[in-house]
Amino acid sequence: MTSSSGASRRQVLAVAAAAATAPLLAGAPAEAKPKQPKTWDLTILGTSDTHGNVYNWDYYKDAEFDDSRHNDVGVAKLATLVNQIRAERKGKATLVLDAGDTIQGTPLATYYAKQEPITSTGETHPMARAMNILKYDAVTLGNHEFNYGLPLLATWIEQLGFPALAANALNAKTGKPAFLPYVIKEVKLGGHGAPKLRVGILGLTNPGVAIWDKGNVEGRLVFADMVATAAKWVPEMRRRGADLVVISAHGGDSGTSSYGPELPNENPTALIAEQVPGIDAILFGHAHNEVPEKFVTNLTTGERVLTSEPSKWGQRLTRMDFTLTREKGRWTVTAKSATTLNTNTVVEDPAVLAAVRGQHTKTVEYVNRVVARSSVELSAAESRYRDTPILDFINHVQTEVVTEALAGGEYAGLPVLSIAAPFSRTAVFPQGDVRIRDVAGLYVYDNTLEAVVLTGAEVKAYLEYSAKYFVTLPAGAPVNPETISDPAVPDYNYDVFSGVDYDIDIAKPVGQRITRLVLAGTDTPVAADARFVVAVNNYRRSGGGNFPGIVKTQVYNAQQEIRQLLIDWAQAKGVIDPADFFVPNWKLVRDGVPVF
Repeated sequence: MTSSSGASRRQVLAVAAAAATAPLLAGAPAEAKPKQPKTWDLTILGTSDTHGNVYNWDYYKDAEFDDSRHNDVGVAKLATLVNQIRAERKGKATLVLDAGDTIQGTPLATYYAKQEPITSTGETHPMARAMNILKYDAVTLGNHEFNYGLPLLATWIEQLGFPALAANALNAKTGKPAFLPYVIKEVKLGGHGAPKLRVGILGLTNPGVAIWDKGNVEGRLVFADMVATAAKWVPEMRRRGADLVVISAHGGDSGTSSYGPELPNENPTALIAEQVPGIDAILFGHAHNEVPEKFVTNLTTGERVLTSEPSKWGQRLTRMDFTLTREKGRWTVTAKSATTLNTNTVVEDPAVLAAVRGQHTKTVEYVNRVVARSSVELSAAESRYRDTPILDFINHVQTEVVTEALAGGEYAGLPVLSIAAPFSRTAVFPQGDVRIRDVAGLYVYDNTLEAVVLTGAEVKAYLEYSAKYFVTLPAGAPVNPETISDPAVPDYNYDVFSGVDYDIDIAKPVGQRITRLVLAGTDTPVAADARFVVAVNNYRRSGGGNFPGIVKTQVYNAQQEIRQLLIDWAQAKGVIDPADFFVPNWKLVRDGVPVF
C-alpha cells in the first residue's frame, strides 16, 4: 500500500509539472490573453464661419453658388451631412458645435440686421431658424457677431435653442464674463446601461473685436487673451467634472495678428494647444482655411491636442472621432482623429430650406431691385493693379458725402481724399440696369464711413504700407496679374487713394515704392506738413490691417453704411456714368515706366 501510494504521488507531481510547462512545448495551446478593456466612442461635428449662408445661393449673381472648385455653401447642406452622421451613429453620442462668424456675410444676414432688423420686428433671424433645425449643442461668438451692435446680438442669442459661448468677452465695468464661458454636456455613449461622459465645451471669441467693432463695444466689453482665458477655465471645467475638454475658438492657428501688438493674439489656436494642459481637442475658425486634422503637442504634458478647421460658408464639416475607455470611474481617450467632409456631396436639407424660405425669397426680391442704369459695363477684375472707374465710384461717393458734411466747418478748407479697397475681383456693374445685388457685390462688408485728418507725411507712409501688397518685380521681368500680389496680404488690406496722384514702383523694396506723390492734377509734390481730410471705413480707421497713422479721432462719423450710401447715390443720380467720377490718379511703374 505504501509503495503504491508513493507511486501515485509521483504520478500526480509529474502531471502537475507537465501542466506547468505545457505552454512552452511545441504544439501546446497559447496562454489566454488578458481581457481587453471595453471601449466607447464619441463624435463631435464642427462648423465655422458660415457667414449668413443658409441656401446654396449666390445673392450677388442671383444664381446657385459655384466657384472654381465647385464648392457648395450653406447650413442646409451642412444639415444633410449632420443628419446622415447622426443616423449612422443612432444610439451613440454625437455633438454639434460651431466656432463663430454666423450672422454676417450675405445679403440675407444683412437684410435682417439692417432693412428689417430682428430687434424691431420680432422676426426670428434666419441663422437662428436654420441652426435650431440642426439642434447644435453650442456656438461660439465670432468677431462678426458684434457687427450690428449688442442689442441685435442679444436678440439673436435669445432666439437660439442652445448656448452661445465667449469666455474672454468681459463686462468692461465688472471684469466678469459678459456671455456664458462654457457648458458641460452630459452625454450617454450608447447601449443599454452605458456610462455617461461629461464633455466640457469652452468658447473663445476674437480679441480683434475691440478694434473692428470699437464703436459697438467700447466702454461695454473688453476682450481678454484667448490663451490666458483657456488657462483659467480649462482647470475649472476639469474640477467641475469634465471628462473631456473641447475648445471652440474663433481664432486661426498661425500665431500672428492682422493688427498690432496692442491687443492679444488674433490667431492663437496652436498656442492654446501648446501652452494650456488638459485640452483634448480644438475646433477653430476665423482664418477660413481647411485644416482636416492637425495635432499640436502640449509642452507641459506631452499630450497631443487634436485641432481642425472646416473652411468657410458651410463648404466643409469637421468630424472628430474619439475612442475612450473607463477604469475605476475615470475616462481615458485612447484614440482621436479628425477629417473634413465636403458639402458638395449632398443635397440641401428640406427642413432647413423650408424654415428660411420666406426670408430667402424676400432677400432675393430686395437685392434684385434696380437702383440705376450704367452707361457702360464697369468691372472690378483689374482694380487691384490698375486704376478702374468702379473703385473710383466708391471713392467719389465717400468724398462727396464727407465734403458736404464738413462744409462751413473747421475742416471745410482742407482737401478731401478717400480710401477704398478692392474687396471683390468679380464685381460688375453691367451696362444697363444696375441692381442692389450689383452694388452689394462691389462693397461686400457692412462698414460705415468715417473721416480723419492726415498730414502729407502720414499719407505717404500709409501708401507705402499699402504698397507691400505687391511682390517685387525687377524691370524687364515678366508680369502676371494673377501673381502680382503677395499671397500673405489679402485684397481687403490693399487700399487705393483718390484726391492725390501717385506712382507705385514695384521694382523697389517695400517701404520705398511711392516714387511720385503730388497734389491732384498738378506736378506739385505733397508737402510733409500738408493737411488732408481722409474718408475711410470704420474697420480701417479702428486699426483693421494695422495701417499707420489712421487710428485717430474722427472729424466725421455719422454711422452711415457705405454700401447704402453707394445705393442712395446711384438712385438719386439714376445713371452711373464714369464721366461723372473717374479720375485716373495712380499707376504701377518700374523705374518710372508704367507696368500696364
